[in-house]
Amino acid sequence: MVAEPDGSEDRKPPSDEARSAFTPPLGVEQPPLPEDEHPTSEFALPDGTSTEPPPEPEGSAFDLPDRARVPQGAGAGSVFTPAHGVPRFALSKEAPWQDRMRTLLRMPVGDRPVPEIVQRHDDQGPAVPRVLDLTLRIGELLLAGGEGAEDVEAAMFAVSRAYGLDRCEPTVTFTLLSISHQPSLVDDPVTASRTVRRRGTDYTRLSAVYTLIDDITTEDTDTTLEEAYRRLAEIRRNRHPYPGWALTAASGLLAGSASVLVGGSVLVFVVAALGAMLGDRLAWLCAGRGLPEFYQFVVAAMPPAAMGVALTLLGPHLSWEGRPSAVITGGLFALLPGRALVAGVQDGLTGYYITAGARLLEVMYFFIAIVVGVLLVLYLGVQLHAELNPEAALHADVRPVAQTLAAVTLSLAFAILLQQERSTVLMVSLNGGIAWVVYAAMHDIGRISPVAATAVAAGVVGLFGQLFSRYQFASALPYVTAAIGPLLPGSATYFGLLGFAQNELDRGLAYLSQAVALALAIAVGVNLGGEISRLFLRVPGSGRASSRRAAKRTRGF
Repeated sequence: MVAEPDGSEDRKPPSDEARSAFTPPLGVEQPPLPEDEHPTSEFALPDGTSTEPPPEPEGSAFDLPDRARVPQGAGAGSVFTPAHGVPRFALSKEAPWQDRMRTLLRMPVGDRPVPEIVQRHDDQGPAVPRVLDLTLRIGELLLAGGEGAEDVEAAMFAVSRAYGLDRCEPTVTFTLLSISHQPSLVDDPVTASRTVRRRGTDYTRLSAVYTLIDDITTEDTDTTLEEAYRRLAEIRRNRHPYPGWALTAASGLLAGSASVLVGGSVLVFVVAALGAMLGDRLAWLCAGRGLPEFYQFVVAAMPPAAMGVALTLLGPHLSWEGRPSAVITGGLFALLPGRALVAGVQDGLTGYYITAGARLLEVMYFFIAIVVGVLLVLYLGVQLHAELNPEAALHADVRPVAQTLAAVTLSLAFAILLQQERSTVLMVSLNGGIAWVVYAAMHDIGRISPVAATAVAAGVVGLFGQLFSRYQFASALPYVTAAIGPLLPGSATYFGLLGFAQNELDRGLAYLSQAVALALAIAVGVNLGGEISRLFLRVPGSGRASSRRAAKRTRGF
């Protein structure tokens, strides 16, 4: 017998003792061994797990967010999609830069798109310290000019993105500006700040700053850092468009127009104008001596009140039956801080509560200064037995034509006091006249509450002012602030102070409460009108991420 080459002859089958009847034959899958032969612990890790997590790769600022990454093991075409879908983000370049920047500010930092560098720079990239310094200087001029905190943040954000700085966070308070830039997640942030120490009212300078920002954020205009610094220095050095004597004459014209608006005659117009101009000159004298603004308002409020008391005392001797109270009311119109009030309420409505609280506190100090100045004179008039009638109806005679012309003239004088550009004075004057027509139609003819009529008229002012500013790509303040002049609560303030002077606290508190309600109605109406105007304008982009998001609310928690 020939042996097989593979040696199968040498193999011997196992004996019956070495094989069990329950052993599966060869080629059949073997069953698992019983657990008794593999003792384990209840703390042992299951198969396929590891006690140490795998090392994470180093991150980069250009990596996709976690929700946008492709899961491991998925095919090249499979991508994880959130339950609500992937939001589409698009910014329309035709939209005003204010809308585009507000949209980006309301988004989380990780969801913001990479900025498109509008302005060119050298090959080494943008000079971060210089860009941050330029951004802070522009924000300082805007905040010092009375611009709202949200608009200042939007302007700072627009400038930094135009020069290629991504991941920037501007912060605005009443007296402090700061901006932080982090190049990537692994680099240290760079932070700069600037303090606003002086504030002034010059809307011509404010418009020039907005023009500079518009040129920086526009691709068609080449504005380097050196050019931006040069133009900013020219804006700061420019003189005011109106001389000092024109401002004094404008304050007198404002007070005289306000006295006619509340029922005064030609003599009342002249006396109110003289009192306001005298108060303005005294305030300038105090400012030159370095006195705080509180005492400047106290001094400025005294001459109009003294003129009204003098007319009351001389009225019986001159056989003159006029309304001396209109003189005091006209002087109050020239002093009430309507600009700061509107800005403070607007900051509160947009979620900037610290800045809003500081602005409203400033308004309260100015109002207290006016109260002190007027009360000092009214107390003296009461001691001299001046017949100050608190029940005098200032709107007894409805004179539509004369009052409308007075409202237009008042807005014109207010625009000059705010140092507005001459090209905007006519537009804002007409806006103030329209506001008074709306108020008079609702209150005098429709017999609607003065608070509701004031709110609607202020809403019209905010609506048209926002539309004018969007058309010009400029700030809305020059088109709004002067137009609310005819709506200021001068008469309610005067009667409230007269009630305190005559020791009738209940009536005084009632009138002052009405004045506060009217002031809040003006501020809320202007802000609401501006928000409504945005509904009729083209918003930047479409979809969930492109709409302007509101500030987060705590709902009381």
